[in-house]
Amino acid sequence: MPANLPPQYKEAEERYRRARTNEEKVLALEEMLAIIPHHKGTDKLIAQLRKRLSQHKEEAKRRPSTSRQIDPFVVRKEGAAQVLLVGLPNGGKSQILASLTNALPIIADYPFTTRLPLPGMMKFENIQIQMVDTPPLMDEYAESGLFNLIRSADALVIVLDLTEDCRTQIELVLEELDRRRIRILKKGEEKKTELGLFYKRAVFAGNKADLQVAQAHCRKLLEEFSAIYPLLCISAKENLNLDELKKDIFGILDTVRAYTKAPGKPADLQDPVILPQGSTILDFAAQIHKDFTQRLKFARLWGKEKYNGQMVQRDYVLKDGDIIELHT
Repeated sequence: MPANLPPQYKEAEERYRRARTNEEKVLALEEMLAIIPHHKGTDKLIAQLRKRLSQHKEEAKRRPSTSRQIDPFVVRKEGAAQVLLVGLPNGGKSQILASLTNALPIIADYPFTTRLPLPGMMKFENIQIQMVDTPPLMDEYAESGLFNLIRSADALVIVLDLTEDCRTQIELVLEELDRRRIRILKKGEEKKTELGLFYKRAVFAGNKADLQVAQAHCRKLLEEFSAIYPLLCISAKENLNLDELKKDIFGILDTVRAYTKAPGKPADLQDPVILPQGSTILDFAAQIHKDFTQRLKFARLWGKEKYNGQMVQRDYVLKDGDIIELHT
């Protein structure tokens, strides 16, 4: 029986031939195994691939690289925050990244197409937020580096496949994170500092909402979990509710945007100062110039609430959108 191998398999096979390290060979072989059709004509080839994969993994353990290598799971933070797309295989994380940012991930209808983190910058109003596509949680090869990356991220988007039961997916994701000492905060729950545990805010995004089969799962998801976690149903492919997703992502970040205003001049609303929630006028002044913390006499503030150029104290806690005029 002929194997009838698809073009994507041939591309992965070529990457395997060109690979120079065991790690690169493992990634290519795992992709080949994910793509290859399963029938009698491929049984022998699948067995060969699995044997080869096992050999490369063993060799990688026996012969650690002596040269200094860059860890691909260390992603330098850029922009206002780093937000990871996390989920099970085939949920559409790569399509979401492509639709939200300038990144160009591999997008396919088979699982495990993302084997290494891929960042891209998402514009939200007047700031840039770094979004990072990640390998699936069930990817054994990526496991160690992936969870370290999750622990260091500012927030998560947990991607669900609306063509499947979402409750089961949520339970599996939370269980995997919990095993790695990562806890997802619920609505209204304050961040905690607890030795050995990592608390993260997350938006749950049910993807593929454009498909007919997804409608019932979307309704059930909203009924069961919308009171517990920030969540919404989207279609990355059809750009459905992506603006709402951007708002929800910013909403879970522990950040505020504050703006500078020189006396007698309009505020600069294009270049905000990004600060952690709970920051004060004094923290803002330190970001503008280190000497301001010593020389600051008072500040005037324009905010979304009742403030309209009123004088405020140095310990005033900033809110998102506040405009500040510093006087030294």
